[in-house]
Amino acid sequence: MGFLDKKYLLGNKTAVKIFKKVASLPVVDPHNHADVKEIAENKNYINPWQVFAATDHYVWEMLRKCGVPEVYITGNAPAEEKWRKMAEAFPLIAGNPVYEWVHLDLQRCFGIDEPLCKSTGKKTWKAVAEKLKLPCNRPREILRRTNVEVMCSTDDPADILDVHMQINRVMGSTIIRPTWRPDRAIKITSTGWRRYIERLAGRFAVKCRSIKDVEDVLRRSHDYFAECGCRASDHGVERPLAGTEDRKDANRVFMKALQGGTISSGEANVFAGYLFGFMGELDAEKDWVFQLHIGAVRDVGKTLFETLGADSGGDVSSHFIDILPPLTSFLNRFDNRLKTVLYCLDAVHYATLASTARAFGAKVRLGSAWWLCDNPIGMKRQLEYIGSVDLLSAFAGMVSDSRKILSYGSRFEMFRRVLSDVLGGMAEMGQMTEETAEALAKRMCYTNPKEFFNL
Repeated sequence: MGFLDKKYLLGNKTAVKIFKKVASLPVVDPHNHADVKEIAENKNYINPWQVFAATDHYVWEMLRKCGVPEVYITGNAPAEEKWRKMAEAFPLIAGNPVYEWVHLDLQRCFGIDEPLCKSTGKKTWKAVAEKLKLPCNRPREILRRTNVEVMCSTDDPADILDVHMQINRVMGSTIIRPTWRPDRAIKITSTGWRRYIERLAGRFAVKCRSIKDVEDVLRRSHDYFAECGCRASDHGVERPLAGTEDRKDANRVFMKALQGGTISSGEANVFAGYLFGFMGELDAEKDWVFQLHIGAVRDVGKTLFETLGADSGGDVSSHFIDILPPLTSFLNRFDNRLKTVLYCLDAVHYATLASTARAFGAKVRLGSAWWLCDNPIGMKRQLEYIGSVDLLSAFAGMVSDSRKILSYGSRFEMFRRVLSDVLGGMAEMGQMTEETAEALAKRMCYTNPKEFFNL
C-alpha cells in the first residue's frame, strides 16, 4: 500500500467498493468557520502559507509541538520562511491527521505527490505558488472543484449577511447559508459583554434596558437570519445549559450587570440558561437545527492567551465535565419539538450522548466526531459506538468545522474513507449485506445532513 493511495484507510475489499459509491457525492457541510468575505472577493491567494496554514489552528499546534518558534507560526516572519519551517518539521508530524490533511490537499488540489520535508519545502512552495496564480484556484473555483453543494458558515447575530446573498447570486445557487451563533450574547461575565450588547442592539436601532429587550433584539436577528436562508443555530458551551431558569431571575442578573455590578458564576448561569431556553424556542418555531458543541475548556494555555489572545490554540477537553443533568433538562423541555445535534470534544462523553440521543428519539442526533476527535481513530471509534448504541442511519452528518476552504476536500475524503472502512468491515463480518452498507454510506454522507438541516 502506498502513501495516500486508492486503499488509504480502506482495510477490506468491501470498503473499497463502498468508497467508490460515495467518493464523488456532493459535499454538504452544516458547520464551518469559512471566511465568507474571502469567498465573495474571490481573489487569488497570495501564497501557499495563506491557503494552507495562516488560519489553521491544527497546523499551529503541531508546529509548536515540534519546537518551531512562534514568529514562524503566528508571528511576522516572511510567509516563505514560515513555509520552510513547516516543511522541515513536517516529517515529525506523521501519524497525526494534520500530516494527512495537508498532503491530501497537496495531492488532490495541486498534483504534488512528494511528501513535505526540508529538502522539498522550497520546490513545493514554488510549485504551489505558481498554481495559486491560476483562476481555477480562486476560492469559489475551489468550492466548485471540491463539489461543495451547500455549506453553512458561522455568524454572529449582529452580522450583516449581504455577502452571503452576493455569493449565492454569483454562483447561481444557494451554496452558502449563515448559521446563527449567539455565544457572545449569553457570556455576561466576559470582557466586553456590555459593549457587545450595545452593538447588537445598535444593529437593530434599539436599546437593551431589560431582559425583554434582549429577547426582542435576538428575535429580530433570528428573523433576519431566517430571511437570509439560515437553517441552524450553533452554541459552544463548556457545559450544557438547562434552559429552564426563571425570566425574573435572569432579568435581575441582567440589570445588575448593566449597572456594572459583579456577577457570580451562579448568576451567570441563570442568565445564560434562561437565554439558552429562549433561543431553543426561537429555533423550534422555525424548525431550525440547534447545534450544541459541548466540552471545550477554553484558553488554558496562559502564555498563548496573554500573547495571542483567545482561540489561538490553547483549548483542551475534560472528561470530568458533568454534562447529563443540564442536557436532559434542556432536551425534556423541547422533547419532540426541537431538532438538536450533539457534538462533544472528549470521547469519554460518547456513551452519554449516544444513550441520550437514543432516549430522546428522532429529533436528537449525534454529530460528527469533533475537533480533537475528528481523526481516523476518533471517527472510527465514534461510528462503531453509534452503530452499537444509537443508529448509524440517524447520524447527522460530517462537518468540516474548518476555517480554510481548501481543507473541505481532505476532511470529507478522510471521513468517507473511515466510514467506508467501518461499514465494509461490518459487511464482511456478516453484520449487514454489502447493498445495505452502500445505502447506509450514501445516507450518512449526503441524504441525512441535507434532509435534517433542510438544506
